[in-house]
Amino acid sequence: MKKQLSRRDVEELETSITFPFIIEKKDHVELIEDEHGRRWTLNNQQALVQTEAGIVPHIRYLLTHPLLKHVVVDMGAVKFVASGADVMRPGIKEFAAGTLKDEFVVIVDVNNKKPIAVGKMLFSGEEAEKMVTGKVVKNLHWVGDVFWTQA
Repeated sequence: MKKQLSRRDVEELETSITFPFIIEKKDHVELIEDEHGRRWTLNNQQALVQTEAGIVPHIRYLLTHPLLKHVVVDMGAVKFVASGADVMRPGIKEFAAGTLKDEFVVIVDVNNKKPIAVGKMLFSGEEAEKMVTGKVVKNLHWVGDVFWTQA
């Protein structure tokens, strides 16, 4: 099902988004709902996806709109994260300053700084910096998942 959102629907969508995301009055917003889940387009560009943890930006949208703080992973972690694995502490090279627990973050690779996944912090960046092992970011949307392939 594909549905153009009314102004009221857009306002409801905006209240459920927990990161800076601006929808102008002139923007064309559509909801696509199918067997893969829910996703929203903004001016015919994949913009948002519904995950188990809430609505997050689509990775393709993050290529041109840096909405989230970043977590940088080493190249050894890329293939695992891009396959849906959660981000473990040993693979993390850097956190954006002020990253908070339960905040959505974009995971980028150390060489190209390109988005490979969107996740939710399980610890604050400050707490995670002190860790040596363990899961730090829950992977919610990654390159190659159903939202990526449906774009």
